[in-house]
Amino acid sequence: CTIESDPGIFSELMTKIGVKGVEMADIYTLDSNELKATGKLYGVIFLFKWQQEKDERKPVPVPDNMFFARQVVTNACATQAILSIVLNIDEKNDEIVDIGDHLRQFKDFTKDLDPEMRGDSIGNSSVIQKAHNSFAEPEPFVQESDPFAKRKDAFHFIAYLPFGGNLYELDGLKPGPILLEANVEDWVDSVSKHISERIQRYSSNEISFNMMAVRQDESARLRRDIGILKNKMSDDNSVSDKIRALQAQLRAEEAKKKNWKANNLRNSHDYLPFLVNMLKLLAEKKELMPLIEDAKKAEKAKNTTN
Repeated sequence: CTIESDPGIFSELMTKIGVKGVEMADIYTLDSNELKATGKLYGVIFLFKWQQEKDERKPVPVPDNMFFARQVVTNACATQAILSIVLNIDEKNDEIVDIGDHLRQFKDFTKDLDPEMRGDSIGNSSVIQKAHNSFAEPEPFVQESDPFAKRKDAFHFIAYLPFGGNLYELDGLKPGPILLEANVEDWVDSVSKHISERIQRYSSNEISFNMMAVRQDESARLRRDIGILKNKMSDDNSVSDKIRALQAQLRAEEAKKKNWKANNLRNSHDYLPFLVNMLKLLAEKKELMPLIEDAKKAEKAKNTTN
């Protein structure tokens, strides 16, 4: 996959697709209590080093109203994992989440399609393509028969989410959803257990894992809570203290997102034209080769010292 596993990048990618009220957060532990403290969770995205392995688990038919798509776009597993969770949020019963007009129309358009055709539809969506390509490494957003052809150390994103009272794993490389547990009382407790078991199946020297929670946007939640408290304003100082505390949290959240945006701009900017022109100018001034020779000498001296 060509998108870095970073909550700031994933959050802005969702925003560019039109999603509001949802953000990403890094997961550093699989302790279910700490996961719950992250906020209201809609799903977990898991990144791992892909390897050919036999999976004895049998996919189940796609449940009614679930969005599940096969991955037919080679380098879009990150975007697809996001869509697997966002398009399965029950936004009608969530006062903060808004998946946006484009995704609502996309979900409605693809509701009667099979998973393969839904995957094709992801590749044909100009809005999704544009959002994906704004963060992807320079590699075409194309459809190929083998998503990992000619790749070494290929990494892959999959999604874990609750749906209809059950816990599912959605992996676009599989023909259907994997039902991990039916009738779960607490899906966060269950997902922690299943991800832990998956990690333990890998060799002891494999540490290439990363997890992110798809959660309710903290800034939106804080604004809502501040508004509720302001409507209850009275002479009670405790209410004013609560508002000030929430406002401080909101400022911290806004600073975090401002930092995300700055980092995303730096990381997504194409510096190649600048570098090529700089090298051309140095060559025209006959300064390039002396710089290369100086670098070679410095490297040789460094190796000799070591």
